[in-house]
Amino acid sequence: MTRQYDVYAIGNALVDTEIEVSDAFLAQMEIGKGMMSLVDRERQVALIQALRDEAEPHKQTCGGSAANTTIAARYFGSNCYYTCKVADDDTGALFVRDLLAAGVDTNMNGTREAGMSGTCLVMITPDAERTMNTFLGISETVGEAEIDEAALLASRYVYIEGYLVTSPSARAASIRLREMARQHGIQVAMTFSDPAMVRFFRDGLLEMIGDGVDLLFCNEDEAMEFTGTDSPEAALDALKQYARQIAMTRGADGAVAFDGTDTHWIDGVRVKPVDTNGAGDMFAGAFLYGITHDLDFPTAGRLACTAAARVVSDFGPRLAPAEHAEVRRDVLGY
Repeated sequence: MTRQYDVYAIGNALVDTEIEVSDAFLAQMEIGKGMMSLVDRERQVALIQALRDEAEPHKQTCGGSAANTTIAARYFGSNCYYTCKVADDDTGALFVRDLLAAGVDTNMNGTREAGMSGTCLVMITPDAERTMNTFLGISETVGEAEIDEAALLASRYVYIEGYLVTSPSARAASIRLREMARQHGIQVAMTFSDPAMVRFFRDGLLEMIGDGVDLLFCNEDEAMEFTGTDSPEAALDALKQYARQIAMTRGADGAVAFDGTDTHWIDGVRVKPVDTNGAGDMFAGAFLYGITHDLDFPTAGRLACTAAARVVSDFGPRLAPAEHAEVRRDVLGY
């Protein structure tokens, strides 16, 4: 069966604002470094006001983990659809405009509800670590009503963002999406998204995984936390009860990918890190492009590691469209 979309993703819709900060600022504002924290609107406004004395923001762009992954897959050459929820406000309009400009179809290209769209402050410290404070806004209410069944049935892979575990309606939508995909022979991929999701919402993630997913994305810290193990090798082995295939990132050391039969250790690409925000999202997007375009796991992994290294070499969670083509040529020769 020919399918219109390579990837149908669901995730939080956020407009990201990136800004460089000091470790002292994080300590002063009592912000947990290196993690994503959910905040209410009042806290977000207070942070924005405090940040005005730190530095000028680099840029604003549509974001959220799965959105970054979907756009990366699209720029590499996949056809993608993104299910999310934004409000009928300027922030929501910016999100949808950016998504459509990237060539990604979405359920939000039409009438939208009144309310406030989600935003994320991405704070980058001098060691290139990213710390996120997120106000979900209306995105917190994304649910089963946002699922586009026709687009889903026209897709090869479903991609589920682990951040959705924090919202009851979003978690239910993720579970329903996995069940629908199973019924129609569509592959299910999922990402843990962040160590905080594993640490504080493990039971919810287990609900989302259900009887297992086809492909699980994670980094080695998330994998060890989730499985209660103390090495990437042990974590990989323990994760096999939850996923048929696994792609685990290991920072500068590259990645390890289990294709259901063989385990492949993939070398990292050494670069000087500037901003680690979006590295995992880019890895997943490049990897999904690869496996939906007949690449084996080692080759898809090399493409993904190269793309992720390029992302951390500059500010921002994504690459320009032309840079995806450069990475593809460097790794694949076309």
